[in-house]
Amino acid sequence: MVKLDGILLKQMIISGSNNIFNSYPDIDALNVFPVPDGDTGTNMNLTMSSGAKEVSTTDDSNIYNVAKAFSRGLLLGARGNSGVILSQIFRGFAEGLKGKEEADAVDIAEAFMIGKEVAYKAVMKPVEGTMLTVEREAAMVLYEKAERGMPIDEAIDIFLSEAEASLKRTPNLLPVLKEVGVVDSGGAGFCKVIEGFSKALHNEIVQRNMPDVVSTPVSENKEEFNASNPVQAKLEHKDFGYCTEFILQLPENPQESGKHKFDEHRFRSVLNNYGNSIVAVRDDDLVKVHIHAKKPGTVFNYAQQFGEFIKLKVESMTQQHEHIIDLAKEGKATAPKQEYEDKPVEANDTTPLKEYASVAVCAGDGIAELFHTGIGVDGIVTGGQTMNPSTADITAAVLKVHAKNVFVYPNNGNIVMAASSAADILAPKGINVIVVPTKTIPEGMIAAMMFNPSVSPESNKTEMLEAISQVKSGEVTYAVRDTTIGGVSVKKNQFMGMHGKSIAAVGDDKIDALNKLLESMMDDNSSIITVLCGEDIDEATRGSIEADLQKKYGSRADIDVKYGGQPVYSFIVSVED
Repeated sequence: MVKLDGILLKQMIISGSNNIFNSYPDIDALNVFPVPDGDTGTNMNLTMSSGAKEVSTTDDSNIYNVAKAFSRGLLLGARGNSGVILSQIFRGFAEGLKGKEEADAVDIAEAFMIGKEVAYKAVMKPVEGTMLTVEREAAMVLYEKAERGMPIDEAIDIFLSEAEASLKRTPNLLPVLKEVGVVDSGGAGFCKVIEGFSKALHNEIVQRNMPDVVSTPVSENKEEFNASNPVQAKLEHKDFGYCTEFILQLPENPQESGKHKFDEHRFRSVLNNYGNSIVAVRDDDLVKVHIHAKKPGTVFNYAQQFGEFIKLKVESMTQQHEHIIDLAKEGKATAPKQEYEDKPVEANDTTPLKEYASVAVCAGDGIAELFHTGIGVDGIVTGGQTMNPSTADITAAVLKVHAKNVFVYPNNGNIVMAASSAADILAPKGINVIVVPTKTIPEGMIAAMMFNPSVSPESNKTEMLEAISQVKSGEVTYAVRDTTIGGVSVKKNQFMGMHGKSIAAVGDDKIDALNKLLESMMDDNSSIITVLCGEDIDEATRGSIEADLQKKYGSRADIDVKYGGQPVYSFIVSVED
């Protein structure tokens, strides 16, 4: 086969998505720092799922149309820097196929070369030894070797082989990878996607190891409906999602099991983002969940942070309703009550746009309350290090606050690119999204407090960036494995104080690590210390920490210890001059 069309490209995309789904925990484990927040695999999996979902129902044989739809699905579902970069690679890939019904090996090689250019331009400071390098080197080799008449499977195999070879070289380009003994996680995820492409071309389409939304759908019934029939009018072309049920067993000691502490209220709040008809009940160490979700895999990924599944069930409500439609054609059914209707964010909002609004990304009910009630941020997107929101999540939040100018505080370096993509999507709608590149919660809070409604968006951003430069941020969490980084050794289950991109402190308990971290961050000009306590810190411990810090630093700095409720990090710390 020397030509690739849209039908086969769709099969390749689904196979690639399934392949990374089956491998994402291993990719997460490639995280350089031994903290319980490795999420590159999760982000790339969810991004690919979004792209595959976009094309899974199409029967279009036009390769450009399918590539374009895939690209848009990736963009809207992009999570984290790895997801955004992946979306940009395939955005360029789609551009390279513009105007083509089919593509041969040379066309594919040229498309991957354009993908390289678009992806590099999307990153302000491209770093070699990452997914960018893996795709670039593979694209260049294929571009040199591709010929008219070359079988498509041979071309993709060349690309895959070079991508895998490039991945093995990434530790030579990034010293920290060599020090830790891993390859680049984003590059590894990209190789899994291309491996799935290759398997599809060899008639070995990868299947998922657990049920999810991305699978080749049942063929759509093409028979014309009578629009005057109430059953047909209400049910035709609806995607009702999946009735998802599971029982989750919580570990006795979450930290030792590498899991997060379970909070029933927060758990339900997050599930509200994923579907409706939610029932979540905890009985000792078991959690029983029922939810109608469009993306069961996303629900499973989130839930598995807290425990392990002992029972799973997923049923397609769409197929059940298609059966009702068939009965309706035979006059054997009446229109059911609609319970799953999607409501667009902008629906029925005819009020004038406000001049200014703001959106912050954060995890933890205490931190959300500080942003919303304490500082006055209008919209909150639930997310953070272990659960990066997608471009679509941020876009929806911006639309919901209903303003002409919206400041977005990502509060995580891995979310800045998704926020910037949301800004690009909303610009043609006349909404000016100002992404303030905050990389930590303290930076976001300082930036949000600097907002001045009497000056321009540009002046506000300038003042915010200046304020950010004056704050130091740190976090305390535990190590999930033994490692040595920057000459600092840490053993599994020890606590670490992280400052910037380095391990600033190591302690056998979290309070010890907190004290050592603060010592490393304080200097003669430090005048404000803020500690946000995580979900694992009780009220008594918070009081004890504040008393100890008052004794040690109270004569030279203002001390503020607050409840944050964040997962993963026992403490988030800021020190200001």
